[in-house]
Amino acid sequence: MRTPKALLAMLAALCVGAPAVATAQTVLKASHQFPGGKGDPRDEMVQIIAREVEQANVGLKIQVFAGSSLYKPNEQWGALTKGQLDIAAFPLDYASGRQPQFSATLMPGLVRNFDHAKRLNASPFMADIKKIIEQAGAVVIADAWLSGGFASKKTCIRGPETIKGQVTRAAGPAFEQMLAAAGASIASMPSSEIYSAMQTGVLDATNTSSESFVSYRLYEQVKCLTAPGENALWFMYEPVLASKQTLERLKPEQRKALLDGAKKAEQWFDQEIRKGDQKLIDTFKKAGVEVTSMTKADFDAWLAVAKASSYKNFAEKVKGGDELIKKALAVE
Repeated sequence: MRTPKALLAMLAALCVGAPAVATAQTVLKASHQFPGGKGDPRDEMVQIIAREVEQANVGLKIQVFAGSSLYKPNEQWGALTKGQLDIAAFPLDYASGRQPQFSATLMPGLVRNFDHAKRLNASPFMADIKKIIEQAGAVVIADAWLSGGFASKKTCIRGPETIKGQVTRAAGPAFEQMLAAAGASIASMPSSEIYSAMQTGVLDATNTSSESFVSYRLYEQVKCLTAPGENALWFMYEPVLASKQTLERLKPEQRKALLDGAKKAEQWFDQEIRKGDQKLIDTFKKAGVEVTSMTKADFDAWLAVAKASSYKNFAEKVKGGDELIKKALAVE
């Protein structure tokens, strides 16, 4: 018969060889529509947050679902605000069907460059937008703006007259209204569907972000690219959002790890995204696509069309729309 001392020694020996019991982990689901693991900065932004959270060792893990593998692009806002999805990165304008004020974050000519966009983040304009986001049930954890341009299978898009008669995709209502006023026919779809729409003849032209032009290989389908250049008409707000319900149920140390990771991702993105326009030009030229840009006269002509269509419509039909536009225009 073993003595108590012998039994304790045996148990100690068994414990040395036994595997450690895994501590319970909270797993969050993050969704976006962009290609995963292929260098798209929007994917990498979410991946940075996931890595930082895991390294914080606070019992929190983020599982990233890229390429619309969990939710379709336009489904993410509803899932996020209902607490069915924890984190998402997508163009805020995609939710303008439910929150029409969000169209101001993709208004033609409203943002001139990346530095201007960064100043907007700290402005009363963006404070109003973020208040609407929070009231709906989500929180911005990382700001992100993208520049963009136009491309066509038929002809280069410069002034408003060059879009007439083309079936084009626009990223949101404000651009749709401006392009329609210039004589284009509109086909609405997320950026992830542009390639197949061009391939099958549904689209003649499109506008989208510099990153999406490259990530979705649109250089395989178009004849001419109008790059952002010095007169970028197209800038889009595309933040990383978290569900308020998710944030509220996290432990304080988990919430801190998530927000710290998001801050680091935002800083990385702000530097990386500025390289995107040159990468866009180089990629399309290498593929044999003609590359051009808008002149100041082209930009001014488009802005006149926008003010008479999308700006006017937004001010008249969207609650607080006129005030939002004024606040945005007040940021130099």
